[in-house]
Amino acid sequence: MPTIMRAYRHANDLSQEALAAILDYDKSYIAMIETRRRDPGDVAVRRHIARALGLPSHFLGVTEPDDADFAALVQFGDSVIRLAEIARQSGRAVEAVNELWPLVARLEARAAEGRLERDTLLLLAAARLALGVSLGTVLPEERLSAAAAWTGKALILARHTNDQPFLAHALRMHGNELRKAGRLTAAVTRLDHALAISTDPTGQGSALALAARAASEAGLPDQFITAINQCRRLLDTGAEHGMLVNPFTLREIHARGLLALGQPTQALHVLTTDSAGEPAAPQWQVIERVTTGEILTASRDKDGAQESLLAAITIAEQRRLPHQLQRAIRAANRGGLAAVAHTGRTALQRLRGQLAPTS
Repeated sequence: MPTIMRAYRHANDLSQEALAAILDYDKSYIAMIETRRRDPGDVAVRRHIARALGLPSHFLGVTEPDDADFAALVQFGDSVIRLAEIARQSGRAVEAVNELWPLVARLEARAAEGRLERDTLLLLAAARLALGVSLGTVLPEERLSAAAAWTGKALILARHTNDQPFLAHALRMHGNELRKAGRLTAAVTRLDHALAISTDPTGQGSALALAARAASEAGLPDQFITAINQCRRLLDTGAEHGMLVNPFTLREIHARGLLALGQPTQALHVLTTDSAGEPAAPQWQVIERVTTGEILTASRDKDGAQESLLAAITIAEQRRLPHQLQRAIRAANRGGLAAVAHTGRTALQRLRGQLAPTS
């Protein structure tokens, strides 16, 4: 209290007498507070001083009525994020968003008041990141910049921590959301940085897989091939490398990258000769079906493309993945599959209705 009172006076160029007039106290009372001869321990007095000076009441040691609720929110915040991540990876990204919004909103409001300690700021960074990635799953392409904005806000906080693994994770996730939003140069930069500082096999594998995808879309064949080959070497070790470095996902990333680089014949070869196994998460089944449809379209296999794209459209609507529907529609249009494109647009329209905000 004494330090705060003196700092307030000096910041606002006030004398003890002027401060006393603002608070409607005697100058001698202010002097005694600043010299620690008096300690206004009464909560009502402290609240009066905080209101009069426009200071958050917690600066003066006053606990607000909602502090206990906020403490409980923080206590279970990590669990909320973990459960939301499980929901997203299980194909229930909308549920993940719904779980994360209240946590992020409370933490953001608290941060705006300057009332977050370091550990709670780390929780806010993790919540921002999880929310951005979940939004990147359920938003249509024209709104994916919002997902990148949230992961970018998480990265800002991550850069100011000493938590290197979390910084690497934030760089990976932000880089991938930038890629999806079409900001390929920035995506490659973030993913290169993530790879440089990732030390665990899962982090390295994830960075490589995402870097391969970004490099192919950015038209960087040498970087793409290098990343794919390094991913394959990781797979050959037989160790667990997470959702992004497994036979199914790597086959999709490899084939899609070759297609992006203008090599549809090689992409089809990868699809038909590489072993795949099962997808690590339900949404990867949709992603792979769309990629297969794109490659078959480029290879002029209309029947195969139609079958694959219709399957993708059905599952994408069920899983509520609008930008995968948009990919399928584009592939159908390129292949002259008008009926498939119409089916995709109808499904997308229904999905937009489901995901539209309520009044």
